[in-house]
Amino acid sequence: MTVTAITPDYVKHIEIRDIQQNFHGNILVYVHWEEHLSFCSAIAFPLPPAMPFGALVSDVIAPHYAAHPDAAKVDWAAVNWMIDGEKATPDFGKSLAENGMHHKSLVRFWTPGLTGRAAS
Repeated sequence: MTVTAITPDYVKHIEIRDIQQNFHGNILVYVHWEEHLSFCSAIAFPLPPAMPFGALVSDVIAPHYAAHPDAAKVDWAAVNWMIDGEKATPDFGKSLAENGMHHKSLVRFWTPGLTGRAAS
């Protein structure tokens, strides 16, 4: 992430702490369940790039959103995905890296028919 400084010395004094080298081989992945305002923003997870996308869904995403009343109704095969601003059809058997994810990727997902608390 670049910094636009108002003085040239500003950037020299900042230690950027969320660089990939500080995550011990993991990448930082942000995940957000769209249209579900109980979750105001994306949740960040440090994950191995070799993790299968299916494990991201079953072991990370599903448990972290499980408290929402819609969570049990999610049909993961019907979910609409966006990775880093591009619509995606992730391969659940391939790794995060093979699905085009990298450090600080944003994964957004929509669950057709489930639009949050108002619809529950």
